[in-house]
Amino acid sequence: MAAPPLVSFLIAGVQKGGTTALFDYLGDYGDMALPAEKELHFFDDEGVDWSAPDYAPYHARFPMPDGRPRGEATPIYTYWPNSLERIAAYNPAMRLIVVMRDPIQRAWSHWRMEYARGVETRPFAWCVREGRQRLFQTEPWGHHREFSYVERGFYGEQAERLLGLFPREQLLFLRSEDLRRQGGATLDRVRDFLGLAPAATPASRESHVGRSADYPSVLTSEDVAHLRLVYARDAERLADLTGVRFET
Repeated sequence: MAAPPLVSFLIAGVQKGGTTALFDYLGDYGDMALPAEKELHFFDDEGVDWSAPDYAPYHARFPMPDGRPRGEATPIYTYWPNSLERIAAYNPAMRLIVVMRDPIQRAWSHWRMEYARGVETRPFAWCVREGRQRLFQTEPWGHHREFSYVERGFYGEQAERLLGLFPREQLLFLRSEDLRRQGGATLDRVRDFLGLAPAATPASRESHVGRSADYPSVLTSEDVAHLRLVYARDAERLADLTGVRFET
């Protein structure tokens, strides 16, 4: 029996960057084989035996093979240790799309999500300063699925890892604001990147609008200035590697 076709593309980042909207847009086209749910969390699953991974459960979450390219969206992949290396081992020809949002706005949105869920209880200002030490009290060391507000925004570091594992032509770096403001042109870029013929742009949408909650914080000018300084060197690295810049 022939092996099922490999997954050929991933929306691999970033959390709170517009990945849900992009996944939903791609699902509207109908010429890609996507799973029923977003975020399969396969390559960041530490319960898999990565010395001899069984890909059958992963492939089973996709529609039956019918010639359409297979893809999924799990935005932790660009951040979680070893995920990108596992992807490269699975399919060296994988195409990866990374949708990036201003890292400060991304961190703020991430914190609001975790606070509304009840996972976070501390104010934003503490979380992006003293609270970063929490990541060094967990396994894997220096990483955390929920409290990584600042760390997930080091896009230059992530881009460098990607470029060390995949040829540049297999990577597409996008800005979430372009997907929002220039949706048709951005989706055209995605389809061209995936080798698909031009198609009519799906209806505009907003996905995962932040919940209403009694938040104990506002995003202050002091927080913004602090995080701009934290991200300054990485922002230059991102611009050098990809040409993508956010306001300074």
